[in-house]
Amino acid sequence: MVNQEISRLFDTIADALEFKGENRFRVLAYRRGAEAVADLDEDLTVLVYERRLTDVPGIGKGLAHDIGQYLSENRMGAYHAAMEGIPPKLLELKGISGLGPKRLALLHHKLDIGDMHSLKRALEQGTVAELPGLGPKVEENLKRALERFAQSRERMTIAEALTLSREILDRLKDRVDVSKAVFAGSLRRCRETCGDLDLLIPSRKSKEVVQKFASVPGVEQVLAAGDTKGSILFGGGRQIDLRVVAPASFGAALCYFTGSKDHNVRLREIAKKQGLKVNEYGVFRGETMVAGKKEQDVYAVLDMPWIPPEMRENRGEIEAAREGTLPEVLKPGDIRGDLHVHTTWSNGKDAMIDMVRGARDRGYKYVAITDHSAAAVYANGLDPERWQEQAVEIETVRKQVEGIKVLHGMEVDITPDGELDVPAETRSKLDWIVAAVHTGYRSNVTERMIQAMENPHVDAIAHPTGRLIGRREGYAGFDLDLVLEKAAETGTALEINASPERLDLSAETARRAAAKGVRIVISSDAHEVTGLANMDLGVKVARRGWLTKESVVNTGPVSK
Repeated sequence: MVNQEISRLFDTIADALEFKGENRFRVLAYRRGAEAVADLDEDLTVLVYERRLTDVPGIGKGLAHDIGQYLSENRMGAYHAAMEGIPPKLLELKGISGLGPKRLALLHHKLDIGDMHSLKRALEQGTVAELPGLGPKVEENLKRALERFAQSRERMTIAEALTLSREILDRLKDRVDVSKAVFAGSLRRCRETCGDLDLLIPSRKSKEVVQKFASVPGVEQVLAAGDTKGSILFGGGRQIDLRVVAPASFGAALCYFTGSKDHNVRLREIAKKQGLKVNEYGVFRGETMVAGKKEQDVYAVLDMPWIPPEMRENRGEIEAAREGTLPEVLKPGDIRGDLHVHTTWSNGKDAMIDMVRGARDRGYKYVAITDHSAAAVYANGLDPERWQEQAVEIETVRKQVEGIKVLHGMEVDITPDGELDVPAETRSKLDWIVAAVHTGYRSNVTERMIQAMENPHVDAIAHPTGRLIGRREGYAGFDLDLVLEKAAETGTALEINASPERLDLSAETARRAAAKGVRIVISSDAHEVTGLANMDLGVKVARRGWLTKESVVNTGPVSK
């Protein structure tokens, strides 16, 4: 947590310095420092204590001083100096697509924009379009981007929610027993965004647990702390609510607080017809509690099997459960390989051998190395000559790492004219091609993608709709139905890209695709070893989309 806090501070300092137009080398130093700290496997406090901080690449004496000051004084002078004269809410707007520090400086100095509300007002008045270098088109794009940004500020992404949930449990574990603690609500259902986080802990010492929760390190504000409930602001103003539940009622409470609301209403309707009452304390017949300790018991007493949390949206799951047609959805252990992984050959952070070992350590039987093709200049894409050099390393790694099959693949750009950015000779030698649109988002994307799927060498389409959660809706004019039809016809797999910022395909779209006979592949799109864990989130998306093991390509053996 300390590493992340300091990384965020360094990033903000870089933004502030760039906003002020200061020396670009100083800006770059803080950018590199933020990346270096974020990538560290060791706690900064240990490095400072052992006087090894400047051994970290990217951390010189100046940044080491900043870190040491923050750890000893809980403040960073460089941060306060950089932020002097900048409205406290202004740099938050950098999260809006199309607004970098330089454009923010223009808006601030010319229109006195200092926060989201003043930006919205200026956009509504049309004054942004009058600024030099902007115009009506930029103004319209900013309006849409601001709307998406406002929505994302109200609800955090699932990636942020997962990070917060792990942080709070990590800080609680030495204070209370969290072995059976569960975050319920939209996080447990794997919604793409979450509001407040709901933490449930079974305990007979409710008041003591609430008090320890309210005093956990990092709490920004205690909103409430009663006998069984607590509420805090944590991790940048995010609200986390705690409910301590008697062990005998934990299953019922877990069901109730997981939701969704519509799912729970339907359960109560069924219970009422059976002369039962369902609430957060249990299932009751009259005054007698007949179920509640385990979630499975709540469903069993209503004559249905347990329904996975990801499916609980009242979209037919209850009817399917009662009729005995609820599908056995995909499980994490069903995944046998990862078919979209990057290394230092393109824009990955870890070496090929480390990525392969990481995949093997996850129990995979195969992994495809899919670095970018040459068109992705920004990602250090591979031209044919470098691809040949990579092929040599592939052979070496195959010999060095036993127990896993290493496929030589590539993430190949689909060019604006629908061609593949790799020579025909290279295509035929690749084990796996995942084609992707990375440029020209408004230029005939549907037609380009269909043309790519007609190429027999293309095995899958990466992040098919092009969305970035809370930042970009997807490709302009994209015809999903035509793409699904062509994918089913050609046998081309469509990817659930499990990168937390994408989750593309969405659960709903993946369900539609599978229903049309489209093959699905779930990929981590990992750029470092830790990123391989993205797969777990991709599996949750698949479960939310009712996907079974049979629907997913990489549940089978490598031969299949």
